[in-house]
Amino acid sequence: MNDIFSLADELGPLKIIHVHEPSIGLKGVLVVDNVAKGPSIGGLRMASDVTTEECARLARAMTFKNAAAGLPHGGGKAILVGDPKMPKQQKEILIRGLACALKEVEQYIFAPDMGTNEECMAWVKDEIGRVVGLPREVGGIPLDEIGATGWGLSHVVDVVLEFSNSKIEDVRFAVQGFGAVGKNVSNFLSRDGATPVAVSDSTGTIYNPHGLNVKELIALKAEGKSVTDYPDGEIRDRDAIIDIECDIWIPAARPDVIHEDNVHRLNTKMVVEGANIPITHAAEKILHDKGVLCVPDFIANAGGVICAAMEYQGASQSAAFATIEEKLRRNTREVLETAKRDQILPREAALAMARKRLDRAMSFRRWNIF
Repeated sequence: MNDIFSLADELGPLKIIHVHEPSIGLKGVLVVDNVAKGPSIGGLRMASDVTTEECARLARAMTFKNAAAGLPHGGGKAILVGDPKMPKQQKEILIRGLACALKEVEQYIFAPDMGTNEECMAWVKDEIGRVVGLPREVGGIPLDEIGATGWGLSHVVDVVLEFSNSKIEDVRFAVQGFGAVGKNVSNFLSRDGATPVAVSDSTGTIYNPHGLNVKELIALKAEGKSVTDYPDGEIRDRDAIIDIECDIWIPAARPDVIHEDNVHRLNTKMVVEGANIPITHAAEKILHDKGVLCVPDFIANAGGVICAAMEYQGASQSAAFATIEEKLRRNTREVLETAKRDQILPREAALAMARKRLDRAMSFRRWNIF
């Protein structure tokens, strides 16, 4: 973006901070979007192609996600430019360096995201202490290990099925991105009786219309292999996951994977957004007009940040899981009921719900800003 002020509106962002330390190859961005409800929580994302604009969009998604979930936190996001698969020692230097550079920004609480994990958050804790999603050994609730986001998504799916008069045993689903979120939601849904027919990762797609063994896929990934190493399925290219016929399609990877140019390839009845901003608004409108139900990201994938916020308050894992279940089932039901009643997109219903809660919090601010 040539003009970072073009990212601003009546909600934020409050701060955009660029960090650059050439001596260690550090280049990162922090966007604190809105702190009307409290200090922002948002993941630290590491990728080679992340931008300030993407960071700002992700931070705004966190603002709405935290507001919709009723958390005492605003939205923020940090990005670190680099290959997340770089040598561990180099990655540790960059993450510790970013944490030190942002030490004084008390309006932002670090959390894990794509390209980072609980170990990375332990490095942040060692430097500045202001972090969630920590390993158990240092008092945290490891979000990826327990599958907090996937747990929440499984309950969203359950509520969605109520609205479509479907049974979980009849559901065939596909997951784009078999990482921390994708593998856990696949595990929870298959455990409940649904059939995974296709999953993908950065190297390709594996497809079997009769079902895939999720535990075997998870074991392959733990060995550093690809889902395409799975022996009992048809190997297709990475983007072929879009074309898979299924009842529920779950994006769980990068932003904007579905857009106006490829949305017509989707062959599904429902989409439950496991990733942040995975589908453009225009594409969601096309899906809506085709009768495809699409549950927006900041409603569907809020399990991780709910767990993170509860960890920050000293709650237990069992309490976090119970809260995730209660909040996501309630919010999904409210959004779908409103969308059906008012004949609007679920995203429009979700935004109205979150905005109402956010505006109320902002009304208590001294200057009624951000």
